[in-house]
Amino acid sequence: MEVNELIEETIQTANGERGKVVFADEVVATIAGLAALEVEGVASMSAGIVEKFGKKSPTRGVKVEVGEKEAAIDLYMIVNYGVQIPEVAWNVQENVKKSVETMTGLSVVEVNIYIQGIEFHKDSKEKESSDMD
Repeated sequence: MEVNELIEETIQTANGERGKVVFADEVVATIAGLAALEVEGVASMSAGIVEKFGKKSPTRGVKVEVGEKEAAIDLYMIVNYGVQIPEVAWNVQENVKKSVETMTGLSVVEVNIYIQGIEFHKDSKEKESSDMD
């Protein structure tokens, strides 16, 4: 018996119909957050006030609405200084859409990007201060 056959048998109901698979919002948010962080130019996800109290989570800076077959995703991000923000945003949208659709089978109808800040690298700050001397 193949694995796929075994899975199909386990989700059948008593009357022979298949059950349904439901994804918790947090599952989709975790996938989206990790996919966004994979993109070059993304420094971190922004969690606003929650971040100040030390709560760390792979879903910080991610808001999702998950329906039966579709998902909408909002991402709040901090990008690196010097990147082309529209290009980074486009790459994040593409990577998040691909990852969520591949892993869940849901159709991602929108990925909204909210740039919350810019991170300056410590190297460039040190260089600037040494240039001023």
